[in-house]
This record gives sequence, structure tokens and C-alpha cells, in this order.
Amino acid sequence: MAGTKTRSHARVTGRVQSHTHRTTAGRTRRHLRVRKKVTGSASRPRLVVNRSARHMFAQIVDDSAGRTLAAASTLDPAIRAAEGDKTAKARKVGELLAQRAAQAGIAAVVFDRGGYRYHGRVAALADGAREGGLKL
Repeated sequence: MAGTKTRSHARVTGRVQSHTHRTTAGRTRRHLRVRKKVTGSASRPRLVVNRSARHMFAQIVDDSAGRTLAAASTLDPAIRAAEGDKTAKARKVGELLAQRAAQAGIAAVVFDRGGYRYHGRVAALADGAREGGLKL
């Protein structure tokens, strides 16, 4: 066929980005917007949520010292072997994180949703942390 190109000119020049790149860039922009307002301190550290297609990761971070004080994820053996869907496992991650925070002497945190919508697994993790005794 005359006049057809093998590759899209827009994609080659970089004007059109893949769907994955656009969603990741959007989440990064939203996370930076959230981080302008949310900062963890020694008295009230930041609970950071990271979500992948299969797993949930949560950390409690003291931003003034730049240290992770407690962490939990669905990769922990106790949660990985548990029954239930991803939302149920996210709730267990929140409960485990609250338990580890209590051991570290942390009672209250600031919630950083990481650019994700407060819905589904992110909300379940926050609810699990509240049930575990952590004040959000």
C-alpha cells in the first residue's frame, strides 16, 4: 500500500505515550500534590501506602529523620498464606502494621494515600490500621 507507514509518527516523535506511562505519571503528580500537605514528624509519622496489581505495601516513616519505623506488606508469610481476596489481605496488612507500630511506640500517624484514590484496598488498609489501634 502506498502512503502507509510501518510505525505511527506520533509515537516515534514522543507525542503519544503508552497507557501505562500516562497512569504512572498521573499517580506521581497526585502523590506530589498530597506530599505538599502531608509530612511525617517524630510525634506523628507518615503512613505511606504503595499498591501494585497483586500486593500492598505500607510503611510508617519519620520524615524529619528519614527513617522507616515500621513496615508490613502482603508478602509477609502470615498474610500471604491467609485466605481471602486482595481487599481482605490489605485489611490484614493494616492490622499488622498497627501491631508493629504499637511495638515501636507509635500511637498516631498521618495517612499518605500515595496518589491512589481512597477507595477499595487503600481504604481497607486504613480501616485495618484503625481497628488495630492506630489513630489516623
